[in-house]
Amino acid sequence: MERHDIIDTCLRMAWHADQRQWDKLAEVFSGKVTLDYTSLNGGEPVTLTPAQIIDGWRAALGGYAATQHLLGHPLVVVDGDTASCTAPFQATHRKSDDTLWTLGGTYRFALTRTGGSWRITAVVMTAAWNDGVR
Repeated sequence: MERHDIIDTCLRMAWHADQRQWDKLAEVFSGKVTLDYTSLNGGEPVTLTPAQIIDGWRAALGGYAATQHLLGHPLVVVDGDTASCTAPFQATHRKSDDTLWTLGGTYRFALTRTGGSWRITAVVMTAAWNDGVR
């Protein structure tokens, strides 16, 4: 059951972002989350609140007509009230002109159990390939 709950939390991050369910997206994160998208964007990892993440994702993903983030074959490690979940992903972004930008790689999530629920404390996205124009 524990493994299922961890995977479900990670899947809900992708689902709620793609569905633009911003209030529900906030529920998967802890109070502060470290995001590392440096393999795609350069720079340094950042630590943000759920509200800051949602504001940024709303602006970035809002530029696309639709997105679909698929996670597969998750590997979960649980250590007491902390866990990690690593999964390959493919993310397709449809632009308003119907062209696509598709990205693939790996997500690594860190989670902590708080009040009986698992919450994401860190996300590392490692891009391996992309196709189309961003």
